[in-house]
Amino acid sequence: MTKQYCLEVSGDFACFTRLEMKVERVSYDVITPSAARAVFEAILWKPAIRWQIHKIEVLKPIRWINLRRNEVGQVISTRNVQTAMKNGHGNLALNIEDERQQRAGLFLRDVKYRLHASFELQNDSQHIHRYPHLNANSDGDGSENNLIKFQRMFERRASKGQCFNQPYLGCREFSADFRLLKPKDDPANLPEELAGERDLGWMLYDLDYSNAADPSPRFFQAKMNDGVIIVPDWNSDEVRG
Repeated sequence: MTKQYCLEVSGDFACFTRLEMKVERVSYDVITPSAARAVFEAILWKPAIRWQIHKIEVLKPIRWINLRRNEVGQVISTRNVQTAMKNGHGNLALNIEDERQQRAGLFLRDVKYRLHASFELQNDSQHIHRYPHLNANSDGDGSENNLIKFQRMFERRASKGQCFNQPYLGCREFSADFRLLKPKDDPANLPEELAGERDLGWMLYDLDYSNAADPSPRFFQAKMNDGVIIVPDWNSDEVRG
């Protein structure tokens, strides 16, 4: 296993949407592994690496808030984009005044987590067709895909607060603050409300892109013990489609 990192993330609001809610957004009780992965990828993403979340620590009591937001009722269709690309012109605009919809949502408020994760190098066969430039060096010297190089890149960027895009908590409008923790940092204080064991039910783990044309969701049985959720390995029997 490669080196593990711990990020402390926080925000005023969060929404980790349940897939079974088709119309109005309703959040899971805590951050999902896929949302946690997105936080790490916002700091360092490379086609040659894959982030694996190992543990989630909940640092603040679970609080809810009902909000109504304006959303757009539809998106530009892929077919229209392909037609415009083929013809060299086309109308791809959406008038938000015509497509605006107001929807209610049940979100989390005042959240704070510690996310523990590591990354591993992807096998060349998993990205060589999409990213051939990553395999330009045929002598196998590892200058392109180097584990130590990526570790140093992440440590440097995370410690300086740098990111490719602003990390967010489920929805992009709910931005997240983050900081990289070191092993010597103080352990988290457990709120009394989070003491004991709590069964959170089946939670979205991530999307399986084995079939890129039709990605499928994977789930796991989430249990929180004293504010800590242990995330099983992606290939574990605990992760189901």
